[in-house]
Amino acid sequence: MSDLPNGLTYAQSGVDIDAGAALVEAIKPLAKATRRPGADGSLGGFGALFDLKAAGYDDPLLVSTTDGVGTKLRIAIDAKMHATVGIDLVAMCVNDLLAQGAEPLLFLDYFATGKLDLEVAKSVVAGIAEGCKMAGAALVGGETAEMPGMYGDGEYDLAGFSVGAVERDGVLPKLDKQRAGDLIIGVGSSGPHSNGYSLVRRVVERSGLAWDAPAPFAEGKTLAEALMAPTRIYVKSILPLLQSGRIKGGAHITGGGLIENPPRCIAKGLVPEFDWNAWPLPPVFAWLQDVGGISDHELRRTFNCGVGFILVVAASDAEPVLAALLNADEDAFICGQLVAG
Repeated sequence: MSDLPNGLTYAQSGVDIDAGAALVEAIKPLAKATRRPGADGSLGGFGALFDLKAAGYDDPLLVSTTDGVGTKLRIAIDAKMHATVGIDLVAMCVNDLLAQGAEPLLFLDYFATGKLDLEVAKSVVAGIAEGCKMAGAALVGGETAEMPGMYGDGEYDLAGFSVGAVERDGVLPKLDKQRAGDLIIGVGSSGPHSNGYSLVRRVVERSGLAWDAPAPFAEGKTLAEALMAPTRIYVKSILPLLQSGRIKGGAHITGGGLIENPPRCIAKGLVPEFDWNAWPLPPVFAWLQDVGGISDHELRRTFNCGVGFILVVAASDAEPVLAALLNADEDAFICGQLVAG
């Protein structure tokens, strides 16, 4: 084929292949820093291999999760704060793996935008790599999609995909072992994490505050900085407890808050009974409730209210589990129990 005069190019249609290639080269060192036993490949192939035997598993089941960051991205884009949304992306996937008893092994990301901004994309992927290191998962690949006309100037969207493994006898929840009187241990959150941000943004709109205004509930931070606190990744503190055999169930408190998520890890015939006075409502949620006029029930079914993860344990195991969590620098407390439904 010969070149045609006045022929169109992909770049003229709005897609810069060279920028995409430059991004791949820029993030290769970030991905390399997340290598772990079982994952030793490099970016650039059509798929990623993982060696479960090298990771130390005998009779494993694979667990897969996928999630995004939701409209928290709107704040990141409007406030030009891109460094931590990658941590959010990883957290939303790997914490779900923990709820099934699984260890995160590998992670892939999908970054979609109208026009690729190399510096923004590098900042986002650096956050993803940091989240992977926090979770002990290898960043084995991903996809960058430049789609002119699909997104406004400076806008992008994210999706994450993670795979974990759990020995067959370690799968959670252990519904057959749960009993009335088992205790619920709450593990503290860092804020709203990555849920309820459509409501958060409506409350901020009602408050009349700009993103760079001082946060009324967090001294020394702007409103955007306070609300962009990244989702806590619980892998290093909770995974050893899962492997100890003391945990009967676990739930990552995401969309649906403390109303919808806990029943997903609890046996039929039992219901969670929370002591709502067992922990103080963090200031960010008190501010959202006050300014938004949000009822207690609506708050609890939208946000984590300071509890990012729950664990179900026998009463006799509560003390050692709490001690291990506190020793791992988690804010942990007994927040309820299972009762006959």
